[in-house]
Amino acid sequence: MALHAVSPAAAASPPCALSSARLPQRPGCGCLSNRSSLLSSSTNFMKFQSGAVGFFGVPLVLQHSDKRAVLRHATNEEIEEEKMIVEEQAKEKMEKAIETVQSNFNTVRTGRANPSMLDRIEVEYYGTPVNLKTIAQINTPDATSLLIQPYDKSCLKLIEKAIVAANIGVTPSNDGEVIRVTVPPLTSDRRKEMTKTVAKLSEEGKVAIRNIRRDAIKAYDKLEKEKKLSEDNVKDLSADLQKITDEYMKKVEAIQKQKEQELSKV
Repeated sequence: MALHAVSPAAAASPPCALSSARLPQRPGCGCLSNRSSLLSSSTNFMKFQSGAVGFFGVPLVLQHSDKRAVLRHATNEEIEEEKMIVEEQAKEKMEKAIETVQSNFNTVRTGRANPSMLDRIEVEYYGTPVNLKTIAQINTPDATSLLIQPYDKSCLKLIEKAIVAANIGVTPSNDGEVIRVTVPPLTSDRRKEMTKTVAKLSEEGKVAIRNIRRDAIKAYDKLEKEKKLSEDNVKDLSADLQKITDEYMKKVEAIQKQKEQELSKV
């Protein structure tokens, strides 16, 4: 091997910086292009590391340990668990809404005496509104009358006043001991009013069920923000929730139809 001498001037000159060195490039070589791709990939990798990224609509959950962060997919079991919790809570509230609708329908009188006609009547008892049934005993001596016996006779006039104000189509009679209420047969006009009242109560029940559905969807949206559910998960779960809502809407319509049939027969 031939050895070449280095001149004293070259030996004394400072070394060239690597970044400013002009490297020869072979024609057709994509070295610089490959370098750009590498930098771009590194940047994307850093972005991937900095947040929870979802693939195919499935969210990734970021778990922290002492040494590093580990990303994992939310499992189907976890998604089903969240779904079960939200749906069970929604169903429980919708059942209560149905019970309320049924209770309200019972207060709409037909031609027959029924203590439930007075369920929604409240009496100002010592300055506090209380339900009539908590301060009096109500009986049905026959098919067309109600007998109200208060536990405290001093509130007889208050009870009489509350029944009149309720405008349920009956007139109370106070004899100083008890209050008697005679239930007259429904007239055609009164039957129409009762039918409208039933429709109004039915719509109130439907609104309550829709509000329950809205709150359940908000719970899903919250889970999406927390990266526990993906957008596609929320869409699928909301569709299932709509099916449940439709079922309870049909229940309201069924008991409304039943009450309207009762009114038509009296």
